[in-house]
Amino acid sequence: MKLIKLIPLLLFLTSCHDKVGVEISDAWVRASAPGQSVGAAYMTLTSTQDSTLVFVETPVADAAEIHSMSMDNGVMKMRMLDELPLKANTPEKLSPGGFHLMLMDLQKPLKVGETVNVRLCFKDKTGKITDKNVTLPVKEN
Repeated sequence: MKLIKLIPLLLFLTSCHDKVGVEISDAWVRASAPGQSVGAAYMTLTSTQDSTLVFVETPVADAAEIHSMSMDNGVMKMRMLDELPLKANTPEKLSPGGFHLMLMDLQKPLKVGETVNVRLCFKDKTGKITDKNVTLPVKEN
């Protein structure tokens, strides 16, 4: 990645803080097969106020993205989202077949029993960016 592209990303990342009103539950990462370059993380996000998940990163993958998955005329479609809105006190479930976090270009296979660190950045309705670091267990499909 060119330095010019990294500067806005670095500025964004340094603007995140440690306090956020989002509870994360039922979090896990799907185990991957040897040679598999992508993985997925799932969880339930419950925010105390209207907010938006705007950024995800993990050291186990070169890129992490917010994705949606849906069926359209019998065809499964997946697309990257720039953000995922969270309504106050309304759980948003990230699960297989729906919203999820896509982990791309895995550094190594993800094995059952290991853990994966993930950093999630949220934006509240005032525009304040906060983050939350979580450790997710790797589980079977």
